[in-house]
Amino acid sequence: MSPSVTARRTAAAVAVASVAVALNGCASRGGAGETPPGNDFPNDTITLYTPTAAGGATDLTARTLGTELEDDLGVSVVVENRPGASGSVGMQFLADQNPDGYSIAVLPVEVSMLQYQDFDVDPADYDFLGQVNAQPGTIAVPADSPYQTLEDLITAAKEAPGTVSVSTAGAGSIWDAGVTALSQAADIELQAVPFDGGAPAVTAAIGGQVDAVVAGIGETAPAHADGRLRVLAVFTEEPAPALEGVPTAIEQGYDVEIGSWAVIAAPAGLPDEVRDTLESAIGTAVEAPSYIELIESGGNIVTYRDADEASEFVTEESARFAELLAS
Repeated sequence: MSPSVTARRTAAAVAVASVAVALNGCASRGGAGETPPGNDFPNDTITLYTPTAAGGATDLTARTLGTELEDDLGVSVVVENRPGASGSVGMQFLADQNPDGYSIAVLPVEVSMLQYQDFDVDPADYDFLGQVNAQPGTIAVPADSPYQTLEDLITAAKEAPGTVSVSTAGAGSIWDAGVTALSQAADIELQAVPFDGGAPAVTAAIGGQVDAVVAGIGETAPAHADGRLRVLAVFTEEPAPALEGVPTAIEQGYDVEIGSWAVIAAPAGLPDEVRDTLESAIGTAVEAPSYIELIESGGNIVTYRDADEASEFVTEESARFAELLAS
């Protein structure tokens, strides 16, 4: 056989092999008869981020939900804390991750607020997979405070604008917004004093460092029960079972309804089948007795909305905060 014929046959064989490799590659990426990408999700560890420090309410929510999600999804779910800058550090980090379902997060209410407070956080950067809880807001004073009622505190603020100090979980937090909401509803000027989290804000009020604290019911109800704080009002439409006998601000003539909540989110752009898988697992997780006990033991409410409902809810909340924080 001549060298030229051998060369031509060799070249042809190489070409055929190249075509076969290419076709196999196409099939492995979802060609006819093969499983499309995402249908085997999940098959690796999922990281559940929280933009808060370890030990807080959002962190505990993430860890309890993570355990339940592991049971349903059949893979490890690792919780990772990324706190900082009112939660914006962790939120921005999540938005930058690959939208493949392996990076999700428990995001607090601040995700709908921070864009109006000069933080680079936009709800449009996320796919919301479900709301998982809600926490009513409250205002409380030290046990030995001269303010026996909400009206007493408001009267003092009117008589000396800017002198009544109120601790919050930090500038830009939902409870900082709660101070704004009460100030607007009562037409008063309160002195907001930011702390690094709800627990130190409550501690400051117990110790008399401030005149009052605006915080979640899970943080004030225990101190109210043992006599260290006196809760003056709950910022809900209906009275809170965890604070029996404490009137709402609305009942006292001030239209203030504000509280925190948490949603599970992923970077925007999830494949539909991945989104559906995660949404289903979250819906199962919030029904787990361990999760219900965690939430209700703090006076909070297990509040579930599916992916579409949660997305609509975040949009509504964002519009509300745009108006509240505009002034």
